[in-house]
Amino acid sequence: MIEIFILSLIQGIAEFLPVSSSSHLIIASSYLELGKSLSIDVSLHLGSFIAVIVYFYKDIINFYKDKILFFKIIISSIPVILVGAILVETNLIEKIRNIETIAWTTLIFGILLFLSDKFKIEKTIEKDFSFKSAIFIGVLQILSLIPGVSRSGIAITAARFLRFERVDSAKISFLISIPILGAVSIFGINNIAFSENQDFAKLNIFAIISAFFFSLITIKYFLKYLNKFNLDIFVYYRVLLGIILLALTYL
Repeated sequence: MIEIFILSLIQGIAEFLPVSSSSHLIIASSYLELGKSLSIDVSLHLGSFIAVIVYFYKDIINFYKDKILFFKIIISSIPVILVGAILVETNLIEKIRNIETIAWTTLIFGILLFLSDKFKIEKTIEKDFSFKSAIFIGVLQILSLIPGVSRSGIAITAARFLRFERVDSAKISFLISIPILGAVSIFGINNIAFSENQDFAKLNIFAIISAFFFSLITIKYFLKYLNKFNLDIFVYYRVLLGIILLALTYL
């Protein structure tokens, strides 16, 4: 149960911050010897999925009125879902899930986040989130399938390169996460729903609730943070973590 709590904490915080939840879960599993099954992984993502649905329920309801925005969000999420499905089915995803890959991507994409955040703030979702912007962000999100890149991180980086405001860049990332996390959850939900092991089911329920709680808090305070500050603190963290992991890998 303690292991599930730690994994939920990592998932809830890292999923929506530009630091990569998958890399932190892999690092935790490698160095803290935490076990993580496919069903637990699905439960953690399901908790985050429910959290973003709850927090942005007004925006989701507004999709009924603003169907164009809804289609843009769907279009932006399609590339990573399709490529992700191919990588999982061919098992190629497992070949890049290692500390060396995470070390380099954490460092490199941390620097890209820094560069993107120096662009002028000119655009908002309401006025400037075009189909062209949605496709650009969506295509770059394919890179998030590589551990260490960060789905939210690459979405925010892409949006900042397009000169979107920081809060709106994060909001775009959160909205795009809805179909992506939904697809991940649906992909493995049968493992939970049809399990005959009650203890097994209880662990998954605990994982969902914990990940939901930590995800909801992260979304709320991350947006508040971006109202006042830039993204430098996340850049410093990524660079430091990348250097430490490189040292552990090569020294």
